[in-house]
Amino acid sequence: MIPPMSNRFRIDDAAPPLVIPYPDLAQYRRPSQQHLDWLYAKGVPLTALKGPPLVLVASGYKALDGAFEPDAGGEEWLVFPLHDDVVYWQPRCGEFARWNGRAFAIGEDVIRAAATYSFGACLNIFGDPLQWLRAGRDGLVVADWGQAFNKLRDVPRIAVVESLLDKLEQHLQPPRLPEIFVLRQREVVA
Repeated sequence: MIPPMSNRFRIDDAAPPLVIPYPDLAQYRRPSQQHLDWLYAKGVPLTALKGPPLVLVASGYKALDGAFEPDAGGEEWLVFPLHDDVVYWQPRCGEFARWNGRAFAIGEDVIRAAATYSFGACLNIFGDPLQWLRAGRDGLVVADWGQAFNKLRDVPRIAVVESLLDKLEQHLQPPRLPEIFVLRQREVVA
């Protein structure tokens, strides 16, 4: 009888993949009257806040890795839940943080929606969530420009606020191009 091999891989030995659970949105608050008054003063119609998804409020800070860290003593952030991530926006400084780093943009689901481009319409890209909310959530707000090329390269038409035009053009370039060589054919001597 052949003894079992000690270096044989067994599925039971595999480590589970790293899973970052979706945050418990119940720990976040709905905007208070003070938040609503501030948003309304900034030109945001209250109908833009009811979602889906709802705009929530959380206290915390942005960690060094760009992730949001809840902290009751931290600054208040507006919270925008997405299907596989959560984007946090700090209105005072304009910074974005994300829960697990997957999200490209607030409102990114419109990229794949046929109605976004129907009748010659464009995908609208706004500079911050206030502009996006003032426009009735018609478009998106980029939270991670590093994903722009891969997420937007197949989009037929884009309308962007003027302040983002240079940034968009810079990020709609492939991150790198391959080095190209010419194959030389060898002559066959008969």
